[in-house]
Amino acid sequence: MEIANIESFLPYCKSVRERTMRLARVIPADKLEWTYAPGKFTLGDLLRHIAAIERYLWAELVQGKASRYHGCGRELADGYDNVLAFVERMHAESVEIFSRLTPDDLKKKSATPDGSPISTWKILRLVVEHEIHHRGEMYAYLGMLGVQTPPLYGMTSEQVKELSTKA
Repeated sequence: MEIANIESFLPYCKSVRERTMRLARVIPADKLEWTYAPGKFTLGDLLRHIAAIERYLWAELVQGKASRYHGCGRELADGYDNVLAFVERMHAESVEIFSRLTPDDLKKKSATPDGSPISTWKILRLVVEHEIHHRGEMYAYLGMLGVQTPPLYGMTSEQVKELSTKA
């Protein structure tokens, strides 16, 4: 999928973030810094990572700047309400930067942190792919914790199965 204009991308990006935040809001506050194994991202780390990468890597690269990403630790935001606010704030800053991109900007090349050239529109595609990847991890973590999660698109797979025609 090529992104030819920012006006078509921003609503999609917003809908992806809304689904991520719907999931974030069911994380029990006392499990925010839980992980399944030592040294692995916690639920809070995943949220901070999604936010910090979007703002400090992707939003910098689309401006032709170097990455400013330095991790996703609790020093960025600590505590349930602060983490959710951080995610919202970083996204608002990123969207403001993305909204300034012209069709010509989308065709320009930027450099990844290792110096590889990449088209700006491909960076925007990575914004969404990256978030969806980590949202999937959050679903898995919450499943391990036995937390009821919201359906991704309105119905659970069990509901779709029940409403589907019998072969």
